[in-house]
Amino acid sequence: MSKNKGVTRDLHPLILLRHGESVWNKENRFTGWTDVDLTDKGVEEAHEAAHLLKQAGYDFDIVYTSLLKRSIRTVWIVLEQMERMWLPIEKSWRLNERHYGALQGLNKAETALLYGEGLVSKWRRSYTERPPALKRSDPRFPGHDRRYRDADVKDMPLTESLKDTVDRLLPYWFDTIAPGIRSGKRVLVVAHGNSLRALIKSLHNLSDQQVVDLYVPTGIPQFFELDYDLRPVAHHYLKAWGGKPD
Repeated sequence: MSKNKGVTRDLHPLILLRHGESVWNKENRFTGWTDVDLTDKGVEEAHEAAHLLKQAGYDFDIVYTSLLKRSIRTVWIVLEQMERMWLPIEKSWRLNERHYGALQGLNKAETALLYGEGLVSKWRRSYTERPPALKRSDPRFPGHDRRYRDADVKDMPLTESLKDTVDRLLPYWFDTIAPGIRSGKRVLVVAHGNSLRALIKSLHNLSDQQVVDLYVPTGIPQFFELDYDLRPVAHHYLKAWGGKPD
C-alpha cells in the first residue's frame, strides 16, 4: 500500500489536478472539447504543481487524463519534473471538459451580449441546462475527430449540461479508476474544471446545487485520502489560493 506522506495502510491516496491555464481560459472563451494549448502561465502552473507534489513526497503508479492537449501537456510537464515519465498514462474522452456545444470558441462576455446575460448564466450555472447544440455536420462535432474513432458515435456530445458531464464520467470512474485505487495503486487524475467537479461531486456526495457552486482552480493539486468505499476521510489543496475568480 501507499507510502505517501500521511497515508496509512488502510487508506487510499488520490490526487486530482486541473490543467494549467489554457489559451482560451486567458481569452475568456468557451473552450469545451476544443483542443487549445497551455499559455506560458499554464506551463508555469504545471511546473509549480510538480514542485508541490514532489516537495510533499507524493508518488504515483498510474495517471489518467483526457484526450485534450492542455491536460496531456500538463501531465507531461508534471511527470518530467518528477522524473516519472515512464509511468503509464491512460487517456479517455470521458475525462474531457464539458462540451459547450455551439458556444465553443465564443467569448463569454460577447455571448452574454448576444443571448442575454440571464440565459448565458443559466447555461453556465445550471446543473441540467444545455447550451445550444452543434449540428452533426459542424466541423466541431467530435464524431469527425480521429481521436474519437474508437468511441461509439452516439456517445459523442453535441452539447452537454454539467449533469451530462457527470453521467458520462462516472462509468469510467467506477469501472476503470476506482478498481485500481482499491488494488493499491497511487493515482493521479489530470483533467478539466467540469470533469473534476463531476468526480468531486461523486466523492463528496455533493448536491446538484453544491457542485454548480464548486470551483476548481488551475494548476493546484488536490489530495484525497479515501476509505475502502472510496469516501474521503481527508481532502485538501497542496497550496492556498484566493478563491473563485470573478
